[in-house]
Amino acid sequence: MQLNRVDLNLLVVLDAIYTEGGITKAARKLHLTQPAISHALSRLREMFGDPLFERQGQAMVPTPLARGIIDPVRRSLRNLEITLNEVARFDPATSRVKFTLAVRDVLEATLLPALMERVAQEAPHIEIAAVRADRREMESELAMGTLDAAIDILLPLSQQVHHTRIGIDPMVVMARKGHPVVGKSLDVETYLEQDHILVSSRRSGLGLEDVELSRQGLQRRIRLRCQHYFAACSVVSRTDLILTMPETYARIASQQFGNQILPFPLAMPTLDAHLYWHANVEAEPANKWLRERVMEVFKP
Repeated sequence: MQLNRVDLNLLVVLDAIYTEGGITKAARKLHLTQPAISHALSRLREMFGDPLFERQGQAMVPTPLARGIIDPVRRSLRNLEITLNEVARFDPATSRVKFTLAVRDVLEATLLPALMERVAQEAPHIEIAAVRADRREMESELAMGTLDAAIDILLPLSQQVHHTRIGIDPMVVMARKGHPVVGKSLDVETYLEQDHILVSSRRSGLGLEDVELSRQGLQRRIRLRCQHYFAACSVVSRTDLILTMPETYARIASQQFGNQILPFPLAMPTLDAHLYWHANVEAEPANKWLRERVMEVFKP
């Protein structure tokens, strides 16, 4: 297949149908009519000699060939987009770019208010989508451009994913004011005697604090496992359960719930936050601007 005979717009349509799962949604995403998308799909089928998508109920299911070519197509489109963006330059005051940023919910309360304050001042037309990403898919999403950047703990990713440490957060213990046992200080024995809340997005497994306790031959008693620190802070304010969590979010949450915050009674590794981006956007002006705004939020 000769490149000079390929209409690159067809590859954009291919990506849209694959992503959206249907012609109607693809047409809406690309601001085209359904007949235009259907015509483009016919040309794609002729070009590849394959149906590419087969209808199953309401969905357009990709064929093995479509699944095999989609990642290279997306990478090529992404690289072309980056090149064009570099040529066109990036002006935050007038740009209408949408950034998708993967961030764990515990960091949203710290990041988003300050980030959006800066965005409102410098880039009034820019849109930010803060989403949760599967850590196993993070590298591929950064490579494909479905994520522009990500904030998470230190992860074992390839050298194609660049990262920098942007925050250090010690773990603290939260208890309600007036707790019958926990006062202005907390020792290990008192900590272990209490009933605890563990916050985790996973259905089972140890928390960071439990790993550290187990290294020292200690174990605490978990009475509640839940998914979000906000809910856990609310439970703390109405029960005698205590919660171990990152200090920054604990300070924010305590303003609403009025809980007391105490140091974790053992030496424990800090919860470091890292900003991740892919090598293919290292020099992209728009992505560089986003990274700089995020790093400004976390400056001490």
